[in-house]
Amino acid sequence: MNITRFRRRETSEVRIGRTTIGGDRPVAVQSMTNTDTNDTEASVAQILSIARAGAPIVRLTAQGRREAENLREIARRVREEGCDAALVADIHFVPEVAAIAAQHVDKVRINPGNYRNEHGELEALIEQCRTRGVALRIGVNHGSLSKRIFDRWGDTPEGMVAAAMEFLRVCQARRFDQAVVSMKSSNTRVMVAAYRLLSDAMEREGMRYPIHLGVTEAGNGLEGRIKSAVGIGALLADGIGDTIRVSLTEAPEREVPVARLLVDHFASRPGSFEVLHPERYSPTTYRRRTAVQVPVVRGERAEGFRTIEAVSANPTAELRAAILSLDRADEPVIVRRRYDDASLETLAVKAAADLGPLFLDGLADGIRIDAPGHAEEALREVELMILQAARVRFSRTEYIACPSCGRTLYDIEATLAAIKARTSHLSNLRIGVMGCIVNGPGEMADADYGYVGAAPGRITLYKGREVVARNIPQEEALDRLVGLIRANGDWSEAGE
Repeated sequence: MNITRFRRRETSEVRIGRTTIGGDRPVAVQSMTNTDTNDTEASVAQILSIARAGAPIVRLTAQGRREAENLREIARRVREEGCDAALVADIHFVPEVAAIAAQHVDKVRINPGNYRNEHGELEALIEQCRTRGVALRIGVNHGSLSKRIFDRWGDTPEGMVAAAMEFLRVCQARRFDQAVVSMKSSNTRVMVAAYRLLSDAMEREGMRYPIHLGVTEAGNGLEGRIKSAVGIGALLADGIGDTIRVSLTEAPEREVPVARLLVDHFASRPGSFEVLHPERYSPTTYRRRTAVQVPVVRGERAEGFRTIEAVSANPTAELRAAILSLDRADEPVIVRRRYDDASLETLAVKAAADLGPLFLDGLADGIRIDAPGHAEEALREVELMILQAARVRFSRTEYIACPSCGRTLYDIEATLAAIKARTSHLSNLRIGVMGCIVNGPGEMADADYGYVGAAPGRITLYKGREVVARNIPQEEALDRLVGLIRANGDWSEAGE
């Protein structure tokens, strides 16, 4: 018998500028600029806006030498403004760019999927970071695993862990403890499994590196917030996570209150609960506990279902323990919890974080949110969004949309709104809306259709993983996307 209680995974402290994460420090919130890193004025203004919103860590893309070199001027201006937010450089493809950025920022993020380490570049970067007191993030993305890892593991959580552990072992061998690791995916089930597997792998090898949490390409609006809360909440409930980012296709400062809400929601989780069969929610194999194939929401028939209501301050653990202690192991269960929040968004984020993990783990069969003062239809929509975010019931078009950064090649926020206006009436479709090709094609691998920035003013369209129209003018792209969906028989006239 195992006892599960909310306690943070033990980690070492990592200093990122004037912010320290890990150890017994509170979970830190961060965001990322979407300005051109060559545009000093715009980048500084956005960093200040993000910091004022409450994020002590801000990341900027540095895709080339010019951008990396301009980080010096950006950092100087930010400090002149009296802002002490930690600055992080996001590196892709070119190790030399990481070396330049490390001279000017507080942390450097590299992706094992596209960071070359053929001639000791990682070891050299580690020593440079050590000398300047710069932290390092090993940031694995589901959509950009290296060919070598992909050929052996496929695009699996196990492959993501293998990629991360290779780089973390180099850090460990060099006795470099100022490292952070992340395992991001737009698929919440993949993301949660990868982080759980990573935590186990690090535990076995005596690693205590802090973990950064995030769901990539979550989209925008209430759906984006709920999707992020389901994935991040599942891990915070496990005690995993030292810093988080909620990635929304919105202005970066709008991400911060959502992340702060999640941090505060999990800041104090008392209680201990017996878990009789933890193997049933193994991170590597998803299977439903019962024969119910389509979990139910309010207003739908649920004959033979038992309702279990959470009343404690640790609802996820309470409900999990109650379900796993049922006399009849396959008895269908509706999980229920009351929320008194006046804001529907706040209620939705909390409910997604509390109840979503039970569907990710295949334990629950129905959901009921009680919230006096909110319309029944609005609550039903939130319930359906939670089930979709947990990937157990699809009832609407899903948009895998990146939050944008300095690499984005078009106005992705406005474009996503336009695409939603034309396609949101379609059900059971996944549409990827990606700013550039760095992670775009890989992260939207689960999508039915993809809209990806290829060059300024040019878009490439995908059907699944296949390119069907390359570098077309952006002004034609939305009509061409609709035509592609129609041509493949996935279009419905309802709602137009």
